[in-house]
Amino acid sequence: MPDLESPGIPPLNDPVIAARIEAIKQLAQGLSDRVAVMDQSFNVVYANEAAWSVRKSTDTPRTHAKCYEAFAQRTDPCGACPAIKVFEAPDVQCVSCSGGGDGTACGMQQAFPLTDTQGLVTSMLVLFQPTSKPVGAATAANSCPAPLVDGLGDLIGRSPIMQQLFDMTRLVAESSATVLIQGESGTGKELLAKTIHALSPRRDRPFVVVDCGSLPETLLESELFGHVKGAFTGAVANKRGLFDEADGGTIFLDEIADTTPTFQAKLLRVLQESEIKPVGGTRTVKIHVRVISASNKDLTELVKAKMFRQDLYYRLAVLPLYLPALRERREDIPLLVRHFVAGSCARHHQPLRYVDERALRLLRDAPWPGNVRQLQHYIERAVVTTAGPSLVCQDLLDQSLEVEDEGLRSASRGVVAQTERSRIVDALQKTAGNRLRAAKLLRISRASLYNKLRAYSIE
Repeated sequence: MPDLESPGIPPLNDPVIAARIEAIKQLAQGLSDRVAVMDQSFNVVYANEAAWSVRKSTDTPRTHAKCYEAFAQRTDPCGACPAIKVFEAPDVQCVSCSGGGDGTACGMQQAFPLTDTQGLVTSMLVLFQPTSKPVGAATAANSCPAPLVDGLGDLIGRSPIMQQLFDMTRLVAESSATVLIQGESGTGKELLAKTIHALSPRRDRPFVVVDCGSLPETLLESELFGHVKGAFTGAVANKRGLFDEADGGTIFLDEIADTTPTFQAKLLRVLQESEIKPVGGTRTVKIHVRVISASNKDLTELVKAKMFRQDLYYRLAVLPLYLPALRERREDIPLLVRHFVAGSCARHHQPLRYVDERALRLLRDAPWPGNVRQLQHYIERAVVTTAGPSLVCQDLLDQSLEVEDEGLRSASRGVVAQTERSRIVDALQKTAGNRLRAAKLLRISRASLYNKLRAYSIE
């Protein structure tokens, strides 16, 4: 397949776009899935053989072809193509094209933005419907949507944004290109990295995790690249580095944004040369490792602020993936809650418990600043500290003081206040309105009771 470069925006002239397109070529060659890259004018920059196979006539040119010419056999543009949102809407991570009317005539299913050196979207990666579906039949695509899955690996979700991530993950896993995963803390970046490794041809080789943010520079370098005996005080023997231990497999560099410029320069050389030099050593060691990195910070902003090497960013972000925050996929929360309850009950040797609908609504509407990790820990505490066949709203609210979640705290205060008012009214009824006896029954001072009577407007 020759490289195809359109006469419009020249994405291959940009080093970031060129690297990403090259990675896409590596993973798309030989796939039965139809994959293409197009620029802002919908010129075909690259398409694999499966994408070209839908042509009814070999007269359709492969160079400088428009997508509607190449894949829909049209001489005029499609109407209102949903994929245009990739270029028009800011911060779009993916566009689903399966229900977009005339714009699906070429068989587009999803479109992902590809950004250049300046962070601008200049082209897009397109995944098409399988060739078994009739191209040009949008109604058929709508009546037979792709089945939803509850998860991929250890990742859970049925929301559109997660389904799109699953599709992209399956595609990315087939290549050996570097992957950058970005998302807030607690969204599951390590789980996504493990999933990519498990789906890749390297699945039977090591998966090594490195928390770059927890190690000082000198120790991080020794851990990753190894050291020779006598390289520094305490180096009493030669030590293999984690890159060496991960040879043939995958190394996951978590919190890559927290590394120093000096270390970043050394890591860049490793990625460029595919070799490492142990600390204190004179010989290099060849390695064959796939690098997946992750950050909860926006690396493009750090590059602009001169706080992260631009050339290293290009190397790491060949295939960027974004993990959405939990607030961006609230419809997944009931599914996650049931999954975490089942897992927690199994770990703590409890019979399976259920969550009532009111409790699910409460959890779904909470902010969850700690994302999926916070939700999981919260459910774990609720399962361990309560009893009964099901988790009800009060069981969950009882955990609220331990959760950094203003939404749940507010809900908890409301329920507690209502319960306390009912107890006060009940005590007054039992004591025939005698406030001193009611205070003793409630085990509070008379002054506290008077304050609460005023606060709750109890006559």
